[in-house]
Amino acid sequence: MTDFRGTGVAMVTPFKATGEVDFPAFEKLTNHLVEGGVDYLVVQGTTGESATLTQSEKQEVLDCVIDVNEGRLPIVFGHGGNNTRALIEGFENIDLKGVDAILSASPYYNKPTQNGIIAHYEALADASPLPIILYNVPGRTASNMLSSTTLELAEHPNIIAMKEASGNLDQVGAIIKRKPSKFLVLSGDDPLVVPHMSLGGDGIISVVANVFPKEFSAISKACFIGDYNKARAYHYLLVDFIYMLFEEGNPGGVKAALEILGIMEQHVRLPLAPVSKPLYQKLSDSIDQIKNTVVD
Repeated sequence: MTDFRGTGVAMVTPFKATGEVDFPAFEKLTNHLVEGGVDYLVVQGTTGESATLTQSEKQEVLDCVIDVNEGRLPIVFGHGGNNTRALIEGFENIDLKGVDAILSASPYYNKPTQNGIIAHYEALADASPLPIILYNVPGRTASNMLSSTTLELAEHPNIIAMKEASGNLDQVGAIIKRKPSKFLVLSGDDPLVVPHMSLGGDGIISVVANVFPKEFSAISKACFIGDYNKARAYHYLLVDFIYMLFEEGNPGGVKAALEILGIMEQHVRLPLAPVSKPLYQKLSDSIDQIKNTVVD
């Protein structure tokens, strides 16, 4: 089974000014990440603006990343929603050749009970042709997956990991303490990767790694060998920039940063909007500072 420890990247979806997917920019971004030393790629998660892409666009985006990646890194595909039946039927309409796992966010808006969340994921895992990575992100779904819920789902043979973005380290610790040995617990919060991994976490699915793949990957690599002095040094190098990225929402900030780096243009699809000019300038200044800082 593919190992999803380390740093995965929640890839953005580049758009042209016309609103179409910018596939040349996608190729440039993919190579930037692979060559930057990340461990795997996550296509069409929330950061990829999956809610605004058609099914055919999602397939084209996935195919583009698979083609450019050329098998260099594992690929995770985002497939989540609040209609369990539609998600199961959706497996028949997606060509998943070249994909290693599915990332699926907990159902949003419906606000299911914990039993409903368990039944949803069990149905999805039973039907999925690939292993499932759970995704708990209460800030978007309006419901939190309790540690007991995650631990029950961790016993399913086709559920292999949790992307935990509750921001609650007590909850993270409770999962790590009692989880099956093969079940991975991944941070979904960029600023919390060091404390998360110090508790025994297995890595992160990151947004900021779109911009600084090498520097952010250094954090998880240092944590794995117990070099928390180095991990903290990279954390403090990036942490102010991380908070800037989310100041006016995601992925507006990270797309602006990637435009500053010359990798793509910052266009987003409505209802999202580009970041303000003051934030754009702050991001530009911060990028210059980070690029000119040497971490011992």
